[in-house]
Amino acid sequence: MIMLALVMAAGAAEPPSWADEARDFALGPVPPTGDLRNMLTRHIVERSCALLDAAAQRRREAMARGAWESWRDATRQAVCEALGPMPFGADGCPLNIRAVSRHARPGYVVENVLFESLPGLDVNASVYLPLAEQWPPPWPAIVIPVGHSAKTRPSYQIPAQVFARLGYVAVTFDPPGMAGEKRAGNDHFSDGVRCYVTGHSSNRYFVIDAVRCIDYLATRDDVDLARGVGMTGVSGGGTTTTFATVLDDRIAAAGPSCCAVPNAQHPVLDQYAPCAETLAFGRFGAYDDVDLLAAAMPVPVLLMAGAADEVFTDEMSRTIAGEVAASFRAAGFADRFEFFLDPGGHAYTVAMAIEFAKWMDRWVRGGARREIEIDESALEQLPDDLLACHPRQDRNIFSVNRDMAAALRGHRSGLPLAEAARAVANAGEPVAVPGARTGPAALSWFHHVQEILIEPEPGIELPATYLVPAREGWAGAGLLYFDERGRWTDLRRQGMLAGVSGFLDEGTDGPAVLTVDLRGWGDSRPADTKYDLAGWGARERWISYVSAALGDHVMAMRIRDGLSALAYLRTRPEIEPDRVVVGGHGLGGVIALHVAAIDGGTAGAFTIDSLASFESLAAAPSYAWSHEAFLPNVLCHYDLPELAAGLAAPTLIVNPLDAQKNSLSDEAAKALYEAAVQRGAGLELHAGPGAGPVAGFVQAAVKR
Repeated sequence: MIMLALVMAAGAAEPPSWADEARDFALGPVPPTGDLRNMLTRHIVERSCALLDAAAQRRREAMARGAWESWRDATRQAVCEALGPMPFGADGCPLNIRAVSRHARPGYVVENVLFESLPGLDVNASVYLPLAEQWPPPWPAIVIPVGHSAKTRPSYQIPAQVFARLGYVAVTFDPPGMAGEKRAGNDHFSDGVRCYVTGHSSNRYFVIDAVRCIDYLATRDDVDLARGVGMTGVSGGGTTTTFATVLDDRIAAAGPSCCAVPNAQHPVLDQYAPCAETLAFGRFGAYDDVDLLAAAMPVPVLLMAGAADEVFTDEMSRTIAGEVAASFRAAGFADRFEFFLDPGGHAYTVAMAIEFAKWMDRWVRGGARREIEIDESALEQLPDDLLACHPRQDRNIFSVNRDMAAALRGHRSGLPLAEAARAVANAGEPVAVPGARTGPAALSWFHHVQEILIEPEPGIELPATYLVPAREGWAGAGLLYFDERGRWTDLRRQGMLAGVSGFLDEGTDGPAVLTVDLRGWGDSRPADTKYDLAGWGARERWISYVSAALGDHVMAMRIRDGLSALAYLRTRPEIEPDRVVVGGHGLGGVIALHVAAIDGGTAGAFTIDSLASFESLAAAPSYAWSHEAFLPNVLCHYDLPELAAGLAAPTLIVNPLDAQKNSLSDEAAKALYEAAVQRGAGLELHAGPGAGPVAGFVQAAVKR
């Protein structure tokens, strides 16, 4: 009995510790090395700062070598190329000047006039004139570009009146959009971003109006431009001043205010939701705000700022002033740069106007600086209707860019599609197999489900889910899938991807499915930051515009992510590399077409509920797609129907969507993809909602 008890005791196992099991629980995503919500933002910030550091180093080295002129000319050329065609002066279109009204006021006269900056594009100018009996003409002139505001606001009316009372003609005008008379088709957020796809910057429309004001002034007998013209403005008006100064040699003195800071501080590190016009494609690799101000040399620049500015802070303003002063000093122009810090906030004050008038006295009028006193009680706020010009509304950023997009249909680059897609995506050759970390393969009925982290480059981790038949020794085809909604969207609840794989079919032959969250999608959707509290704030805007300024747009990054994921999938021992189909939903479909075009070796490609064409984003009065959809320069090379038509592999387009994310009709879809169908490119087109054709298409594609 004692022996039996001992045997029984020795054979008894300890009961399982479920707490231990819980600690080892591994189902779910592979733990990333960092916070995926900040991954894309951090990546863009770090790369942007590195480029801006390199630009600063080039400038400093050029100044140290005494090569400021060649550096300046290269910077100006980069600005010209980014903005696109900007005909002014002798190259400009006819001004077609139309007088609107004239009003005599105490101490000055204001005339309202219309003229064209581009054909059909009106400038609604208010011209403030000195009193002839006090200041005999001809008068020197100052152009005052308006910021994200209207010419009727105090920051523009009051300085113009000050300048007129001091013997200067002053011209103000509304910028595109904002709060003035030129709103229709000129929203600098929704219409400005459209310009990326046609390969130019919406800043073109802000700057061309300013320099064409000089063309207008040149037609007046009562204006003296012999010594050039001055230009000054606040906020966006200061930005316009800065760009115009490096483009137009007629500007003899510049006074940007509350607008210039090191770009690393704003909008990169402070995460401010910026404006598309300030961030031309590739800007950070070519010039910072410091470079723009220094590239004005030898034009005298008076940089002004408000000590209480809420965004362009005192610290930022002092930092950039020190950098610019060092460049002017190194080039031998120390006396041609000054910094004026007003105690006020984000506004153009009377004190700033007086300082700029003194600057003009010195560099344009040619006399000694005056001691100026202004009776501020005599300055007035005119009613809006007194300054109204009623410009035409049919020509604007939207309509001009729309026409450019249409014209590009017949003027593509001519590069082979794969080469063109590589250029747009910054995709080198060949694509390296990425690193990857895998979780355990968990059995789910007749498949293994495995979570993976794909690492296409340092600092970037792409969560992926792999669904593969669990039969021993299985080998076969693969389906690579991208979905902006998240990688599990078409898997869960036996969704489309589960159905394509034969999820509940014991005898399924696949294909295996790899669905991937490209950077910024799904589990890596970026977290909001402080400026996203603003009505105009949005992560997608910051990501799209700042990555464009980086010269590597977020959609280009995602295309390369897709190529890396394809390279990884082909390394799986059970996958037959030439039997991989690539597909995607929404913007994921755009990525899938690019991956197939660049790779050239997929067995097929398909899109579901995807953007039908980039041109539709430029041509539609409004759109519902993310600002991240505006892939820079793409229409210079191809549109999506052309990309689909050029694929060697079979292609399926299911429910293509217009700019408003509405389904195209059968007729509209056939018309858009007519060339692809006529070429016999193996393209199947299914208009209308539903993913029904996908399973059959994939099975047929992998059996070819």
